[in-house]
Order: sequence, then C-alpha cells, then structure tokens
Amino acid sequence: MAAPMATAAARAAFWAAGAAAAGPLRLGAGAVGPLRLGAARLPGSRWGGRSSALGRILGVPGRWSGSSSALGSLLGIPTEAPPAALGQHPPPVATDKEEQRRLLENRPDQPQNPKVLRIAIIGAPNAGKSTLSNRLLGRKVFPVSKKVHTTRCKAWGVITHEDTQLIILDTPGLTNPLKAKRHNLDEAMLTDPWDSMKHADLVLVLVDVSDHWTRNSLSKEVLKCLSQFPHTPSVLVLNKVDILKKKFLLLEIVADLTEGVVNGKKLEVKSAFKQDSSSSAKSPLQITQPSPPEGKVPRSPCGQEKNQAQEGSALDRSSVVGGAGTGEAQGPKYYGPEDLKDMKGWPHFQEIFMLAALHGEEVDTLKRYLLMQAKPGPWEFHSDVLTNQSPQEICDNIIREKVLEYLPLEVPYGVTQVTDIWEEGECGELLIVQSLLVPRESHKRMLIGRGGKVISRIAQEAGQDLMNAFLCDVRLKLKVEVKG
Repeated sequence: MAAPMATAAARAAFWAAGAAAAGPLRLGAGAVGPLRLGAARLPGSRWGGRSSALGRILGVPGRWSGSSSALGSLLGIPTEAPPAALGQHPPPVATDKEEQRRLLENRPDQPQNPKVLRIAIIGAPNAGKSTLSNRLLGRKVFPVSKKVHTTRCKAWGVITHEDTQLIILDTPGLTNPLKAKRHNLDEAMLTDPWDSMKHADLVLVLVDVSDHWTRNSLSKEVLKCLSQFPHTPSVLVLNKVDILKKKFLLLEIVADLTEGVVNGKKLEVKSAFKQDSSSSAKSPLQITQPSPPEGKVPRSPCGQEKNQAQEGSALDRSSVVGGAGTGEAQGPKYYGPEDLKDMKGWPHFQEIFMLAALHGEEVDTLKRYLLMQAKPGPWEFHSDVLTNQSPQEICDNIIREKVLEYLPLEVPYGVTQVTDIWEEGECGELLIVQSLLVPRESHKRMLIGRGGKVISRIAQEAGQDLMNAFLCDVRLKLKVEVKG
C-alpha cells in the first residue's frame, strides 16, 4: 500500500510543480480596432497567417479578432487584443480505482466566487467530438478513431481554470436504432446524448466540414435533439477546416447550417469576389454591412488570385461572403416533426467557431469563450479531477480505439476486452494485462498480424497514450483468444 501511495504523491507533486511554474493564467481584455484588410472585416476568429486554418482562407497576416468567434467578424463586433496563451497543466488520472473514487467523492475546493458551465458536445458520428474534448481538457482521456461509434457511452471531462469549472459532456454520435443494431451498439448509445442535453447549460454542435456529403445540413438526429431543448443556448462549431481546400465555401456552409439566422441576425450571402479590371492590384475583401431601413446595400469589388477564382468557377468564379443584414429573428420555439422535415440547419445558434481540433488550431479561442459563458454557481468536482471515468474505463477505451484503427470493417465491433491483471509495481510502474476475445479464428489471425506486428503496435500505441493520461510508466501486455 505504501508504494502506490508514494507513487500517487510523486505524480501529484510533479503535476503541481509544472502548474506552479506556469504561473497564474489570465484572460486578456485589451481592446483594439477591428481586424481589417483595407476597409474590410474578415470572417474568422483568429488569423494566424499560414499556420492558422482560418488564416489560410485568404493567407492574411496574424491578427486577433476579439469577438472570439467567426460570427463576431461577420456581424462587425469590435475586436480585442490577443490574450496570453492558455498554457495548462491538467492533473493526471489516478491509476488506482479507489483513489479515483475518493477524488470524485471529495468535497470540491470551492473558490470565493465559483463559476460553472456544463457543456454538451453533440454531432454526427466521427465529427471529432472526442478529439475536441481531449484538446479542451489538455490530456487524452476519451478514445478517438476514424471509425464511427468509437465513443460508446457518455463521459465527463473537467476543466478547472482559476475560479471557473467547465464540465465537458462527451457523448456518442447521434444515431438511429437501425445503425445502432448494425454496429452492435448498446441502447445507451441512443439515450446518452439526450441525457447530456438535459444537464447542459450550453450545447456545442460539431460539424465535419471536410465531408462534402453531410457538411451543408445537420442530421435529422441533431435537429431533433436541438428542437427538444430550444431554450438551451447552442453554438455551431465547424471542425476540420484545415482539410477544406476551398475555404470560401465556409460561409456558404454557415448559411446552410444556420438557416441564414445567427444570434438574432439574418445573414445575407452575396457573391462578392470580382476582378477589378481598372487595376492590377488586389482589391480589399468586403463584407456586406447592415443595410439601412431605406436604401440599398453598398457593394464593393473584391479581388482574389486567379487560381482561387477558377476554383470557384461553379459559383460563377466567385466566392461567398456573408454579412449581417437587417431583419428581426424570432426567439426559440418548438419545432414539430413536420417542421424538421424541411429544415437543413438550426436558426438559433448564438455563435460560430471554425477550428481544426486534431491540430489544436483555434481551440483556445473556443475555450476562452466557454470560460466567459460560465455562470456563478458551486463547483461539482474537486480541482484535481480530470474525468469521471475510472482508470480501467480509460484503459479499455484507449485499447479499443487502437483495435478499431487496425481491424477492417465491422470486425472490431465484435471484440470483447477482459482485464486479467492491473497492479502497480515497486518502482511505481503500472502493469496491465488484458485479453482480447474475438468470435472467429480468422479474426484472431487478423488482430495478431504477421509475426505479431499488429498486436504489438496496438500495445505500444495504447501504452503511450496511457502513460500520458496517468503520468507514470505503463507496461501493457495484450493476449488474443477466440471466445469459448
């Protein structure tokens, strides 16, 4: 007992030392003028030049749009100076089940003026919900895979920053009973997203913009979920924008996914990229400004490189630029099944964010926004808690993630995991032995691979992820057997 306790103390001291070295984290609040190219505001949250996904939309130099979202620039909200980076040292996950249970049962160490926000992240399967959750947390505790339905049940992640606590409700992708049966999914896969919505103060709707089949409309399951909780504030998050080659399509996607209404404003999408024949110089990009009650909307020519104009030839060699238009938007209302049939998007999003969760681009921008949305209220967890999952659950999920990656088609969905050994060694290392049970001999050969290469790679990659989660050495051994 003394060895595990000493190990836990050493890990806590290591984490605390790193956190102390980083110093207090503060959000910048300095205000500067709006982001402009010439006389134009640019859609986007943060423009980091070539290194930023949004910066690559037009390849502009790095500046900060203080609205903290893509919507802010679209609607002409004044900008701010860039705050300091949210450097963080999240606590490790306990390696002992009882230690984790004690942490979860500990009375929260409430600050003087605590704030809290519960955030549900919903979206279609494989939209990147768990990847975004891990990036927000700063440590990988949720499984991530290119295959659908990697997340099998809801799990909570906890972000504690100064006097604010964010509770991330990571949920399975919204699906229907037919797909659930096809992938041998538990009933919880159908009900967990709905349960998370009941507890949420804010919902993030994640959309994969790299999927050209689905990016221009929200799934019926997502729309149904939003329609059942119309008064819960919702935010649209466009993910994987770094993969989208034709960046001018982002505003077209926004118009479709919002039904042309965001934060009580109607968005007008206009064809505005034109070559100025009188000058070889590039004209500034212009975003349509709100039109007066009596009068026409002023339009200015916009220049773009030839290759980008050719890319947009399907749109008459033009890109799409969104501006805030006039018009009063209605508040949230109840939408019945008949209403949802004709809807592609949701007209009650409060904000829009564009990011690349896999590479962490613009995730801090979203995180700052979430911290600012927190309301006064008591914390639900101690500041040393990172997730409500047990260490065994994290281990099972991470190993399953690797199995999904390396086995083809539907094969990995039939694998059963059994933990045979879970113990800490004298030097603080964690020894895990797990059996992977498969239904057929052919599946066993697939999982082992030629010369044991596949199972060795799974053990190596999963072991590395577990070391990052637990902040200790992990010795992981995997055995493959056919179910009896």
